[in-house]
Amino acid sequence: MTHTRTHKAALVTGSSRGIGRQIALQLAARGVRVALHYRDQRAAAESVLAELPGEGHAAFAADLGDAAAAAGLWAAAVARMGPIDILVNNAAAHGEHPPLSTEPDAWRRAWERILSVNLLGPASLSHAAARDMARGGGGRIVNVSSRGAFRGEPEAPAYGASKAGLNALSQSMAKALAPSGVLVFCLAPGWVETEMAAGLLAGPRGDEIRGQHPLGRVNQADEVARVAVFCSLDAPAAMTGGVIDVNGASYLRT
Repeated sequence: MTHTRTHKAALVTGSSRGIGRQIALQLAARGVRVALHYRDQRAAAESVLAELPGEGHAAFAADLGDAAAAAGLWAAAVARMGPIDILVNNAAAHGEHPPLSTEPDAWRRAWERILSVNLLGPASLSHAAARDMARGGGGRIVNVSSRGAFRGEPEAPAYGASKAGLNALSQSMAKALAPSGVLVFCLAPGWVETEMAAGLLAGPRGDEIRGQHPLGRVNQADEVARVAVFCSLDAPAAMTGGVIDVNGASYLRT
């Protein structure tokens, strides 16, 4: 199949809602053809697809907890859309599993699922993307991590560990790929007002969570997306390997 390269193309994982949806919308508004990814929310993905400005967008289903499915997602997107210039690893899994109150089987399942989606999936996609991008003369990979990688997550230690691993993956890939013109960036948001967080923010912990943020509110999905789009399209090459805090000063590190 012959593909006409009129605009850049991007694969954005977890883009049927939340931060991923905003990234897809903002990239499309900049003339990028977007490959939307979803796991099982087909109706939501199709709704986002209908919202995207421009043409040439498509949606793909895959469970990123399956390494083969992650690699297959990249292959399917390339087959449909042609060479992809930008990969945004945004999809993530979360779940509470406090060490002292979680039984061994549940503890193991939590670690296996969360590490598979949050780290092994992005690693598989990044590997496939890096090889294609290097052959094509360059590209950009943007990983969405979390402040939890730095501050610790006592109720969800696998989540914190997976995001710390994603930071290290980003930095290792940035060093390995820079000579090939492939740039790698990583964002570390704090709490973000999304559908996934709505229940907690509206519940008993809402005031405590907002109280962590000097702005008096949690981050907005479009704010995090703007940074992801900057890294995808505008950030200078000298920023490759950077882990960028996007948490409203809720967690500061030196």
